[in-house]
Amino acid sequence: MGVEKEEGSLSPPRKSLFRYNSPLTQVSLIGLVCFCCPGMFNALSGMGGGGQVDPTAANNANTALYTTFALFGVLGGGIYNLLGPRLTLAAGCSTYVLYAGSFLYYNHYHHQAFAIVAGAILGVGAGLLWAGEGAIMTAYPPANRKGTYISIFWSIFNTGGVIGGLIPFILNYKSQAASVNDATYIGFMCFMTAGTLLSLAILPPRKVIRDDGTRCTNMKYSNISTEATEILKLFLNWKMLLIAPAAWASNFFYSYQFNNVNGVLFNIRTRGFNNVFYWGAQMLGSVGIGYILDFSFSSRRMRGFVGIIVVGLLGTAIWGGGLANQVKYSRDDVLDKLDFKSSGSGFAGPFVLYFSYGLLDAMFQSMVYWVIGALADDSETLSRYSGFYKGVQSAGAAVAWQVDTHKVSFLNQLIINWSLTTVSYPLLLVLVMLAVKDEEEPAKEAALTSTGNAYYVDSLQELQ
Repeated sequence: MGVEKEEGSLSPPRKSLFRYNSPLTQVSLIGLVCFCCPGMFNALSGMGGGGQVDPTAANNANTALYTTFALFGVLGGGIYNLLGPRLTLAAGCSTYVLYAGSFLYYNHYHHQAFAIVAGAILGVGAGLLWAGEGAIMTAYPPANRKGTYISIFWSIFNTGGVIGGLIPFILNYKSQAASVNDATYIGFMCFMTAGTLLSLAILPPRKVIRDDGTRCTNMKYSNISTEATEILKLFLNWKMLLIAPAAWASNFFYSYQFNNVNGVLFNIRTRGFNNVFYWGAQMLGSVGIGYILDFSFSSRRMRGFVGIIVVGLLGTAIWGGGLANQVKYSRDDVLDKLDFKSSGSGFAGPFVLYFSYGLLDAMFQSMVYWVIGALADDSETLSRYSGFYKGVQSAGAAVAWQVDTHKVSFLNQLIINWSLTTVSYPLLLVLVMLAVKDEEEPAKEAALTSTGNAYYVDSLQELQ
């Protein structure tokens, strides 16, 4: 389906930091959507056991969630290309509200069934949301600033985790209960509802114009047969196969960190306190790695090499610190819960470790998203790549939550997590070496500019 070109003299886009159809504004908007929905979900999960004393219900709900997420993460890119961002994102966001509501119900009746079903439905919605988010975050920015835009998104998104950590911290500050109160879940639901409404403000890719006049894509919609074929091809795409181990590892460690570090070592109010800093560390990590990936060297390929090596070295140091902490306790030990106000309680060391885990998470995932964004420029392709990444990531997470449910020792879980992330670094280096180019070919640059100019007037008329 083509779009008619309009002739005439064209001027560059209006220079404004707040131009509504700019990549910066749209990436910031999707950051706010994720602030309200997955940001609050992360805060809920980060308390360990979904804020419950017994993590079984949360583990089973998360297993259902990530099982359906694995399927719809892969399908999400195709659905995004068919429906466009607004319908895809709004449908995805609405499922987060249901999930938080299921734990409000569980707080009173302690029946797992609702939480498990809500988790499975959330997996469908999360697949749609994250495929759309990945397309927007990797395709909209200019090629030489993708790391910066990823860090902007990651910082806004993880502010949700910071605020979400404050909710249980404040509302449960004087509580001695083992589980969080109803107001905590209601607060999460209010934010998630706001995110669902905000998703309707996202523009379709054809209406987003970069400062150089190029569009993010010149296609309006795809069709089912095309998307089905392209999704199947992903499983034979050597680039995606090299990314798969990093994708599998990138959410695998959450069950260990949330349940067996934050959930086991700290009391309820301190878990919320810790999560403020865990998600705050994510903001610092994304900004730091974003700078390296965009500004450290003139060669894009060299920036990729350096970014992967920095994350690999830091990750080795942090997981080594985790090992030193983990040998001090096991699943069979009965521990006195640490509180942030207790002096001489041994709080500082585990707190710094948990902070460092958040730092590493953001750097690792931002690095992988940068590599994905360097493999293509159009939102159709990148929505499929991002969907594949989220699908494999979610399959790994589904396995991880069941690993914890089956009472695998804490030490073995740490070793598995450390091994999975370590294996992914050399494969990403190979991918950058073979698939990431330092410069676009002049002819391709000219073609992109010509396409952007040809559609620019049409876009301005559509926005008026």
